[in-house]
Amino acid sequence: MTEQNADETNTVQTSNLENVKPTIVACSHSDTAQKSEPLIEELQDEELRKLLVPKLENLPISPPSAVESNFATYFAPDFTKPGHDQYVHRHANGLCIIGLAPTHIAFKDEGGVTSVDFNVGKSDRSGIKVSGKRKKNAQHFESNTALCKACTKDASYIVRCCVKGSLLEVNDRLIKQPELLNSSADREGYIAIMMPRPADWIKAKTTFLGIEEYRELRKDTLQL
Repeated sequence: MTEQNADETNTVQTSNLENVKPTIVACSHSDTAQKSEPLIEELQDEELRKLLVPKLENLPISPPSAVESNFATYFAPDFTKPGHDQYVHRHANGLCIIGLAPTHIAFKDEGGVTSVDFNVGKSDRSGIKVSGKRKKNAQHFESNTALCKACTKDASYIVRCCVKGSLLEVNDRLIKQPELLNSSADREGYIAIMMPRPADWIKAKTTFLGIEEYRELRKDTLQL
């Protein structure tokens, strides 16, 4: 190629480059948002997965029961008499479920509890019918008021309220099925439901033991 032709070619290429205009591709905010949405969703899914699928090493050996999940449990050992151990399951709404602790003296008798009698004091507790939001007809009792008698082959034991408050319900299933006390005293075999006032609960709570304190106190007789 001659020098003249080479110069003409270079001139044409330079001219073409000068006439080329840069093209700007617009990137809207919505495009950026669409690209970031999958990343945000992925992060959220990961957080949700951690909540719903915890690490195996963090799981308890056995799942918590409904009582453990929804109630705080306290114990009243030797309530009014030696061996009369009772429990109080307290719900966040203030309701207290009253029952016999596993170390109650009645369970040591041969055959355990054989009958339950709610006819104590001057009235039959099983006849109490509470209705409405205001708990109409609820009776107000002291902590040492009798709820029922738990009877065995050889003796009978008074079960008491443990907390000062309104008696909302007794478990009248125990009249026909007293064996529920022997098999599931902390669940279907509960005795009654009480509603103490907040001030009365705070006062009563100071006299109760937590689960670990109770286990330590009754470690010689408690079957874990």
